[in-house]
Amino acid sequence: MFLEYHVIGELMINRIIKFLYQGYEKILFQEVSKGPLPAHIAIIMDGNRRFASKIGKNSYFGHSKGARVTENLIRWSWEIGIKQLTIYAFSAQNFKRSPKEINDIFDLMSRKFDRMSEDEEIHENRVKVKIIGDKNRIPPFLQRSIDRLETNTHNYDQFNLNIAIAYGGRQDIVQATQEIATKIKNKDLSVDQVTEMTISEHLYPADDAAVPNVDLIIRTGGDERISNFLPWQTNGNECAAYFCAPYWPEFKKIDFLRSIRVYQARKIEVRKNNALRTAQLLASIGNKRSFNAKSNQTDLSISDCHKNY
Repeated sequence: MFLEYHVIGELMINRIIKFLYQGYEKILFQEVSKGPLPAHIAIIMDGNRRFASKIGKNSYFGHSKGARVTENLIRWSWEIGIKQLTIYAFSAQNFKRSPKEINDIFDLMSRKFDRMSEDEEIHENRVKVKIIGDKNRIPPFLQRSIDRLETNTHNYDQFNLNIAIAYGGRQDIVQATQEIATKIKNKDLSVDQVTEMTISEHLYPADDAAVPNVDLIIRTGGDERISNFLPWQTNGNECAAYFCAPYWPEFKKIDFLRSIRVYQARKIEVRKNNALRTAQLLASIGNKRSFNAKSNQTDLSISDCHKNY
């Protein structure tokens, strides 16, 4: 009897927690929807392996669970009105992992990309998918899945999904610089023509529109660093950053909404600081004019004294 009451009590508590969670999520969504939204969000999806280890599972389980959260993330972005999303799926540093884990990850990606190519939601929401990174390091079977997905979504323009695979930010800047240098050497481009936009246009993906500046970067798993992810697009824009403790497979919609709230708070702070600087500048100009006016009056008084004398 005691055991039955205990089980019933746990079920009731879980239902109450779920009810409160859903209520908070709804309120938070309404609040966030009223404020300015980031046009471009970048996400470092960290913690798949640590999540799996925590619950006694293998790494593939963690990556598979994380992939489902990524699918949810895309839907959350559609729902609230985000237009551009870049996800860090596989870094250049990840090639240091065991061959089996690398192959498992690429196999999972290939199957997910094949499904996305035919997914009704992808086509209904007109999602354009681009892979950014060194495609020469991607195995042929995954490259075929990528080519198919990019081709099937190439003409879409409602939502941009950039997936970073075999990607390293510094290497991206190096290859862009090399390509620009080659064009200058071949006289297809002059040094005077090189601008910030020129560099942006030669970053991954080289065969399509440049990845725009990032407004908000999110990292899960507890680390507070961007791990060589989109350094040109993040640092130059001084984007907002949201670092959270949950591992990627534990990332929930509430975490996503909280990250946007951090972005909105930063926007308000920037506006206040700009207004304060403007007020200080105007006050400084006003004080200078007042000082000049007093100086002119003093000069006139001295001049009058000389005249009277």
